[in-house]
Amino acid sequence: MKKIGIACDHAGYEMKEFLVGYLAAKGFEVMDFGCDSPESVDYPDFGHQLGNAIDNGELEIGVGLCGSGEGMSMTVNKHQKVRAGLCWNTDVATLIRQHNNANVIVFPARFISNDEAVAMLDKFLETPFEGGRHERRVAKIALSK
Repeated sequence: MKKIGIACDHAGYEMKEFLVGYLAAKGFEVMDFGCDSPESVDYPDFGHQLGNAIDNGELEIGVGLCGSGEGMSMTVNKHQKVRAGLCWNTDVATLIRQHNNANVIVFPARFISNDEAVAMLDKFLETPFEGGRHERRVAKIALSK
């Protein structure tokens, strides 16, 4: 069974709950980092948990959600092994996998429907990294230490 992580703030809570059920039905073991209610919370508290799980090898892929998607994207992208892309349509979901080898997809929960999220998530999960010229570019994303 493949594992996937998911993290959200209050604005993404309802969509996260929907996606947890959707992913479980597709056979994923879902690591839910919260939040756990629609009460106001701070997205970095949950995004960093997802990012840490990818950095330490506990997970390979994840989903992040917040109102605009921007805060969650900024947060998880602070993690060395995360390549997160904010998606608004299926074309972007495809390209972040093909060209950027993204391992986290981020949704703007206040601006898309559950059906749109599912369509983008499916594209993200089914699209392989193209490699080739893109490998060189992806290798340049991570900061050297």
